This record gives sequence, structure tokens and C-alpha cells, in this order.
Amino acid sequence: MKYALNINGRPHPVEAAPGEILLDVLRREGYKGAKFGCGQGFCGACTVLIDGQPVNSCLQLVGLVEGRTITTIEGVGSVSKLHPIQDAYLDAGAVQCGYCTPGMVLATKALLDRSPDPTEEEIKRCLDGNYCRCTGYVKIIDAVKLAAKRRNGTR
Repeated sequence: MKYALNINGRPHPVEAAPGEILLDVLRREGYKGAKFGCGQGFCGACTVLIDGQPVNSCLQLVGLVEGRTITTIEGVGSVSKLHPIQDAYLDAGAVQCGYCTPGMVLATKALLDRSPDPTEEEIKRCLDGNYCRCTGYVKIIDAVKLAAKRRNGTR
């Protein structure tokens, strides 16, 4: 079947089987930032934003996102100009192997878009669906706080 997707602000027609998951379609189309982790929606490695909300693309059928806005990590900053959240993650030392980082950054973006000055509890809730095997989450939480401060101009 043909689907008219909107990926990172651009129309992106794709062909996919009716029961195909969004993660597989995105990766086939060259969006490699969303990664396969658990395949059950627990780890967050496959996180994308759909209409601004974090979604596990490993559980999302491609047919259910037609006409909605899909944002992958490739649509947030670039290699030559990182998004301020990505800069905060680097500056806070919150990136180790990097496997979980795209999902963490997208979850952070969704949080800060709806709550520019989140509490630590809100940050923990926001990151709850993203599993990191390398860190103790302290630096990741610090990165979200830093991104919020920078966004609010309080450095």
C-alpha cells in the first residue's frame, strides 16, 4: 500500500505492507536515528515524535500515522548545527554509547515544548520510557535541566 507520511516537516510517500511497523519503514527510508531495541515498547530506542508526543515506533503501525506529523532525530538539529537540547546533552556529559540518545533527546524536546521549566519529577516521568544501559541517569537529568535553563535564558 502507499502511504502519504509527513516526516520532519516534508511530505514523504512510502510503500509499506498494511501491518508494517513505523520503525521498519523509517529505517528503510534512511531515518536511522530510531533504533530497534526491545521490540516491545519498553526501551525507547525507537522513539519518534508523532504530533509532538513521544511514541515507540516499534509498536506503531505505519497506516495509523498517515496525515500526522512525524519527527525523527534527523529532524532535530544537524551535524553542523546541533539542536540546543543536543548541545546540553553533550555539555552535561549525558552521552556515552549513544544508542538511547536520540530517544532521550526527543522525549526531552516533547517535555520542554509542553513544560519549559519542568520539575525533577516531571523530568523523571518524561524519561521513564527510555532505557539507558550505560549511565545512572544523573547526567541525563542534568542535561534536561541544562536545556531548560538555556531555553529560558537562565543558563
